[in-house]
Amino acid sequence: MGKWPQITPPMAKKSPVSHYRHGQDFADDYHWLRDENWQEVVRNPKTLDKEIREHLQEENKYAKQMLAGTKTLVQQLITEMKGRMTDELQHVPAKDGNWFYNSKYLPGSEHPQFVRYPILGDKKPDLSNEQVLLDCSSRAKASDFYQLGAFAHSPDHNKVAWSEDVKGSEFFEIFTCDLATSKISKTGICTASDDLVWLADSSGFLWIWRDENSRPKQVRLHVLGTDTSTDQALYTEADDGFFLGLDQTSDHKYALINCNDHQTSEIWTIDLTSAKAKPHCLWPRQTAIEADAEHLDGVFTLLTNANNAKDFQIIRVCATDPSHDKQEILVPHKPGILILGQQQFSKFHVRVERENALPRIIIRHEEDGTEQQIKFNDAAYALGLEGGFEFDTKTLRFAISNPSRPQEVYDYNMRSHSRKLLQQQQIPSGHNPDNYEVKRIYAPANDGQMIPVTLLSRRDNQPDTSRPLLLYGYGAYGYSIPASFNSNRLSLVDRGFVFAIAHIRGGKEKGFDWYEKGRREHKENSFTDFINVAEHLINQGITEQGKIIAQGGSAGGLLMGAVANLRPDLFAGFIAQVPFVDVLNTMSDETLPLTPPEWPEWGNPITNLNDCQLIANYCPITNVNNLAYPPIFATAGLCDTRVTWWEPAKWIATLRDKAPKEGPYLLKTEMSAGHGGASGRYAGLQEVAEAQAFALHVVGK
Repeated sequence: MGKWPQITPPMAKKSPVSHYRHGQDFADDYHWLRDENWQEVVRNPKTLDKEIREHLQEENKYAKQMLAGTKTLVQQLITEMKGRMTDELQHVPAKDGNWFYNSKYLPGSEHPQFVRYPILGDKKPDLSNEQVLLDCSSRAKASDFYQLGAFAHSPDHNKVAWSEDVKGSEFFEIFTCDLATSKISKTGICTASDDLVWLADSSGFLWIWRDENSRPKQVRLHVLGTDTSTDQALYTEADDGFFLGLDQTSDHKYALINCNDHQTSEIWTIDLTSAKAKPHCLWPRQTAIEADAEHLDGVFTLLTNANNAKDFQIIRVCATDPSHDKQEILVPHKPGILILGQQQFSKFHVRVERENALPRIIIRHEEDGTEQQIKFNDAAYALGLEGGFEFDTKTLRFAISNPSRPQEVYDYNMRSHSRKLLQQQQIPSGHNPDNYEVKRIYAPANDGQMIPVTLLSRRDNQPDTSRPLLLYGYGAYGYSIPASFNSNRLSLVDRGFVFAIAHIRGGKEKGFDWYEKGRREHKENSFTDFINVAEHLINQGITEQGKIIAQGGSAGGLLMGAVANLRPDLFAGFIAQVPFVDVLNTMSDETLPLTPPEWPEWGNPITNLNDCQLIANYCPITNVNNLAYPPIFATAGLCDTRVTWWEPAKWIATLRDKAPKEGPYLLKTEMSAGHGGASGRYAGLQEVAEAQAFALHVVGK
C-alpha cells in the first residue's frame, strides 16, 4: 500500500450551531463554512468570506502536499489520456433544409466549434465550403471557466442563438449572431437556464429565467431587437419544488414546457407557429405521474406511467381534446420492460426500452403498426438515439459502445432495415478491443435481489484475488449508469485494475421498481447493494478485501460517505467527487436551489419526523464515528449550486475530528468551477488523472 507524507492536516475550527428538529438537537460543528452570502459567491467567487477562503486554500495546499508523490504519475496519465483523443474531433453532420450542421474540435482546442455546409447536388455536404457559426474556444479566452449551454440555429437559417456560463454557477447569458454579417449581439439576458427554443418565424425565442436562488421560475419570450425588460412571461412556476425545462416536438411545431420534480410531471405546449404564443396545459400534474410528449398531425404521443403503468406505456391523445377518456394505447405497459424515451418521425415512431439492464431500439411503422427491433449482441453496452433535425425521413441515427469498444455512429434505414456505419471513435495511440474483456455478472443482495455488475479487465490480467479494483456507483434519481466506452478508464485497466460498475438500486437498470426500492424509506438498499457487490467480487476471487477503491460523485458521493460509515474495512480508499454528504442540513434548508425539488427523492425533514429520522440515520456527516476509515479524496466546486462547497468541506473536517488517526482525508476545491468541475475538453483530464493517481497510490501501484 502507498505511503503518505507525515504532514499535519489543517484543522477547521469548531463553532457549533444546534439545529432543533422534531424535539431533537442536531449539532452542526462547522456551520460557519457555509457563507451566508453564497448566492453572490457562486456568481462572483471573489466575494467569498476571507476566513472560509483561507481554510479552503489550506485544504488545497495540504492535498497538493500529500499527493506530491503522484505528480509525475498524474502527468503520465494525462499524456496517456490525451494520446487516446483525436487532436481534431469531427462529429457527423446532420441535414436540416439546405444545410448540413455540425460541431467539431480544432487541434488542441478545449471547446467546440459549430459549423455548417451547403448541400451538393448529390445531397451530401460540401465540406470545402464551411461556414463557422460559433467558436467557443475563442469566446472562452476571456474567463477561467467556460461552459456552453444550448446552441440553436433559427428555422430560417439566418441566425444562431446560444447560452454560456463563465462562472460555473449555471446562470447563463444568451447571445445571438446574424449569420449574414457575423455580428454577435448581447440580448441582455444573463440570468437564464441553458435552454432556448426558436419561434417558427425566427423573430425571437423562448428562454427560462432563474431567480436569485438559481431556481428556474419563468418561461419568457424574447423578441429580437427589443429590450429584455419587455420580455413577456408566458409561464410562471409557483412551486419551488418544481424544475422548469424547455424542449420542442420533433416536428418543430410545439415548444414543450416541462415542469417536474423527481416523480411528477406537468406539460404545457406553445404553438411555435402562432403569432400570439400562449401556453396550453397538455398534461396537468398528478402526484407521482410522469409524462413526456411528442407530436404528429394533431395528435400528441405521451410516454407516461399513468394508470399504474410503473414501467411506462405510450398513449395518444388529440391535441385539441387531450382528455383522459379519449386515449389510444400505442404501446401497452409490460412489467420489467422500462420504456426510456421516444422520438417521432412523420412515418415512424421510435422508442428505447431497457430490460434487465440492457437497452434496445424498437421502430413502429405508422401506416400499419408493425414493429421491428434493432439487434445487438454485446454482453453489456450503451445505446442512444442521436436525434437530428429532420422529421420527414426514413433515417434513424444511433450510437453504440461498450466498455471495451469505442463508440460507433450508425444511420439506420427504417424501411430497408439496413445500417450504415458513419463514424467510429478513433484512438490515435492505438486500441484493440480484443485485448479487453467485458462481463455482466449478478451479485446477490441482502434480500435476494440480483444486482447487475459490469466488469472491464484486460484478457491477459487473469482472475487473481490480488488484482485491485475500482468500483463505481451512483444509485439515485432513477439514473442508470450506462455500460459505455470511456478511454480514460484504460489507464487504470492497463495497470492491472479491474473496472466495475455496480448497477445498484436507486437507478432504473431493472425497471422503475429498481428505482423505487432505492429511494426515500428504501434508500439504505443503495448502500447495502454497493457493499454486497464488493463482497461478491471478493467471494468470486475477482479481487480481495482492502484492494477495492470506491468512486462516486454528487449523489454518488452520498453513496461513498454512507458506505464509508457502514463498512470502511472493506475498501482501500474512497474517491468522492462533489459529494452530497450533508444531507440532513441541506434537505432542511429550503433557501438552497435544489432543496424543495429534492424532497420527493429524499424526504422532507422539515415537516416530516419520519423523513428526518430516516435521513439522520444515513447522512454521512451525521454518522461519522471513530472508525478505521481508509484514505478519502473529496472534491468541491466553489461555484457549484447543486452540491455546495461547504458539504465536502464539513465532511472532511468531521472525519479529521472524529477519526483523527485514520485516513488521510483530502479535499480539493476548484475555486472557479461548478458542479462539473473544470471546463474544457482537456482541462477536465487533470481531475480524472488526479483521482486515478490517488487510486493507484492507495493500492501501491
